[in-house]
Amino acid sequence: MDLPNEPVTLSVEQIGELNQKLSMMRHDINGKLTQISLAVELLRLQPDGGQRWLGMMAEQPQKIVAELAQFSRDFEAALHIKRA
Repeated sequence: MDLPNEPVTLSVEQIGELNQKLSMMRHDINGKLTQISLAVELLRLQPDGGQRWLGMMAEQPQKIVAELAQFSRDFEAALHIKRA
């Protein structure tokens, strides 16, 4: 990872945009984790519906990784950080 050689200045708008993206990411990840928790509880209550809930739970980690990766790209772009 190559960090900038000089200080990086962000405008108020850029800081607001990054904060909004961070807030959206937190919200989306919390939602996905809530889905997993609810699916686990439903599996406990209704084990016969397991395949449907297992499928939904299996999708969530990939979605969370994608959310984190997108925010990381946006964050690095805003701070002029280049990946090696």
